[in-house]
Amino acid sequence: MSETSAGDEQDASSRTTESYDVVVVGGGPAGLSTALYTTRLGHDTAVVDRGGGRAAMMVDTHNVIGVTEDVSGNEFLETAREQVKEYGAEFHRDLITEAEQNDDGRFRLLGNEDEFLARRVVLATGFSDERPDPPLPRTGKGLHYCLHCDAYMFVDRPVYVMGNGESAAHVAMIMLNFTDEVDLLLRGDDPEWSDETDERLLGHPVDIVDAEITGMQKGDDGWLEGFEFDDGEFREYRGGFPMYGSNYNTDLAEQLGCELTDDGTVAVDDHGRTSVEGVVAVGDVTPGHNQVPVAMGEGANAGIGIHYDLREFPRSLDEIREHGPVDLDETPGLGARVRDAARAFGEARAPPADDD
Repeated sequence: MSETSAGDEQDASSRTTESYDVVVVGGGPAGLSTALYTTRLGHDTAVVDRGGGRAAMMVDTHNVIGVTEDVSGNEFLETAREQVKEYGAEFHRDLITEAEQNDDGRFRLLGNEDEFLARRVVLATGFSDERPDPPLPRTGKGLHYCLHCDAYMFVDRPVYVMGNGESAAHVAMIMLNFTDEVDLLLRGDDPEWSDETDERLLGHPVDIVDAEITGMQKGDDGWLEGFEFDDGEFREYRGGFPMYGSNYNTDLAEQLGCELTDDGTVAVDDHGRTSVEGVVAVGDVTPGHNQVPVAMGEGANAGIGIHYDLREFPRSLDEIREHGPVDLDETPGLGARVRDAARAFGEARAPPADDD
């Protein structure tokens, strides 16, 4: 259903309001997996995505069974979007800036372009890595943010870790599992890790470099070859990991009153349900490992959980006693968009008719 919004926002006369069972905010692996499940389980679903995100930055795709290394993040996401749309979900390129719950229990999501109403909201808004100051190599060509994805690439290669906190010291020691050439680059900052961490670090063969980076060299293939430092030294590196923290995109969760954890993520249960009934959060904006397969699994769990909450049948015994048995005309309990898409999907894959 579409109707003209009566809001007072700028350009409200041209804004439309679309109503869905489920609106997923964020089009990364977690959000798209959730939308895939809610759509295939019969609920009218929309994905509202601003574009970009950590997955879109992937030069290659690692650690995803069935997806080869040569697939870029953008290619991976585009394939997923086409799958979800083919099953009957709708996709909107928009940035949601405001979220609230109406008196009727539905959630109102205001975007730069349109407005959306939903019985269930899924927040798959992720986070942004804190980037160090330049000079820096290109992301995926010597600058890497996922240890579990990319450490394998640096077996027996010289590696740097940037940062002066606990996480930087810890990652530098972890990288000794993959290579015997690990430098911890402080870039002129004083260490802020604990005395215990300092003692542990000194017990590992990690070179701590105090000097600031003044330049870098890259090869013809675009990969980092090394950094120049203000003490005149040049050090070779194949790549490394900046460890300066993360900025979680929790604005919408906070507007809706969702509880946050001590580390700034959205608190959820095993199906992604937040402290606010009807609001679900998945992926990198929630606690846990920031991995594509993990995000996809969280999306699947969330989609199934939403289906349990929204599905029409089976009706409870109390409802049957109060309103009578289910009328055949009430079935199937599918959203209109999904039902039409499922028919087309099945017809496109039906065996050809036998001419005989």
